[in-house]
Amino acid sequence: MEYNKYFDHTLLAPQATSADIDKLIDEAIKYNVKSICIAPAYVKYARERLDSLKNKELLICTVIGFPLGYNATSVKVYETKIAISHGADEIDMVINIGRFKNKEYEYVLNEIKAIKKECGKTLLKVIVETALLTDEEIKKITEIVLQSGAEYIKTSTGFSYRGASANDIKIMKSVAKDKLLIKASGGIKTAEDVQTMIDCGASRIGCSKTCQIIEEHNKTQK
Repeated sequence: MEYNKYFDHTLLAPQATSADIDKLIDEAIKYNVKSICIAPAYVKYARERLDSLKNKELLICTVIGFPLGYNATSVKVYETKIAISHGADEIDMVINIGRFKNKEYEYVLNEIKAIKKECGKTLLKVIVETALLTDEEIKKITEIVLQSGAEYIKTSTGFSYRGASANDIKIMKSVAKDKLLIKASGGIKTAEDVQTMIDCGASRIGCSKTCQIIEEHNKTQK
């Protein structure tokens, strides 16, 4: 895969303005990344901006139940419906972490399935917040996501006390094999970080330092 296409160029800061979204879109187009990952409130704005630019290649990714994941399933499903109607191409949802840790595995699986049903052909990534899970729990949630019909499992929101680690990705990959894709996100700041995640099995990278990382990578290729 082309290096730049690993990236979901991300801006999920609560204080982000429309001017910030414009800048994010401009950067994403300049560096030819896979998607922008933005708050649901800006999906419609971003879709209108991309339409005005006649850009049909850059995808819009948004987040559901973000960042804590403890909304009711019905709320997450409705959020998903609205996001897709506003023009989202990809959905990154947060699981109910507490109910997972309660071992309410059927609840967690059914919630992901409900959101995937609402997504239809829209790609779904499932955020599991590995910072709050043990290694055994990472294995278990990967097994659950495998059963759900979602296309991706994603490490982190970027709002917990740490983001993705190489160990997280290795554990997920050991369970997922080639049946489920992995997105690494949170705390990824350098080209070396990105390469580590890719080498461990990630096929998508979520980060806010995309431009700097691509520039750093390009220098090493000369």
